[in-house]
Amino acid sequence: MSDILLKNVRLADDSDTGAERTIRVRSGLIAGIGSGVGSGREIDLSGSSVFPGFVDIHNHGAIGIDVNAADSDGLLEIGAFLARHGVTAWLPTFVPDSPETYAHVISEIEQAIAVQGDLPVAGIVGVHYEGVFANTQMCGALRPEFFKTFTGTELSELPTLASGAHMMTFAPEIGGGVELARELCKANWIPSIGHTKATTAILDAAYAAGARHMTHFFNAMTGLHHRDIGVVGWGLTRDVTIDIIADGIHVHPELLKFVFKSKGAGSVSLISDSVAPTGLGDGEFDLWGETINVKDGRTQNERGSIAGSVITILDAVRMARRIGVSDAAIAAMASANPARLLGIDDSCGSIDVGKRADLVAIDEAGNVKMAMVGGKIAE
Repeated sequence: MSDILLKNVRLADDSDTGAERTIRVRSGLIAGIGSGVGSGREIDLSGSSVFPGFVDIHNHGAIGIDVNAADSDGLLEIGAFLARHGVTAWLPTFVPDSPETYAHVISEIEQAIAVQGDLPVAGIVGVHYEGVFANTQMCGALRPEFFKTFTGTELSELPTLASGAHMMTFAPEIGGGVELARELCKANWIPSIGHTKATTAILDAAYAAGARHMTHFFNAMTGLHHRDIGVVGWGLTRDVTIDIIADGIHVHPELLKFVFKSKGAGSVSLISDSVAPTGLGDGEFDLWGETINVKDGRTQNERGSIAGSVITILDAVRMARRIGVSDAAIAAMASANPARLLGIDDSCGSIDVGKRADLVAIDEAGNVKMAMVGGKIAE
């Protein structure tokens, strides 16, 4: 197979000169960066910034396919859709459900993983259980009838993948919550605090137990007050990383600017929190046993709660650009930080020789000019 030369590109994660360069791709890897890097099939990307492929750690589905109900073909369809929008790695994310559902979908995920390497689709790199151990008072769009407390065995009873990252969003104030954080770390899960109204003391205990990340910051957690810092204030004043839904709906754009500045680009990951209607436009959709209404890009369930988003990471990138965030900072938040959180940054998340050729070229208007997964161009 001949080399692919991506010509006249600016590297988004290079904050130096912004000079145009050539990226050589060989056998699915980045084989060279600079000028005079060899010959091969040339793709002119003049006027584009090339980002490391986006990594979405919180995704419930898209194009009419819900992760909780997906088979392997459906998961691959989601992966193809995501790849066209610049996402090259993702975590299928469960909402709380029955043990039978978890077991069935985990099996389907394994089947998708077995074949995805031959396809230009966003690669499944693990699984995210959101809210199995959530606070019923902070359930958002989740279904509290499936919530659990932790007595010592519940984590080991959850189906897991043979390999890959495993992430758990949990509320540390539930019964056994702090011990759960400790057990998650022992089992090499990524514990993430969310759907919570925990006190500062409990949050500090969870931190000491190993919980150092927070799910969809600001959403489904107690807010900041000048006499009660809440979960949000705790997250702003502790050495934790956060992820955030940058759609301008879940969090106001001005507050996005504030948190990007206060936490710093190195501590924030952009997520989609997308749900099955993503990519289908406005309308009414059946999801998680109720009707979800999507209007002007905003979701709402029958209880009046926002029910996830209908964005991709690309939309979050566009929002970040719109409020003045640099491409270098965006590359960190959309690629490097989530890859590091998942422990896959040795192979992806940045544009370096020897890493996977997971790349997305975006023009000044925010349009994808080319997306590549492991050297394969997404069509």
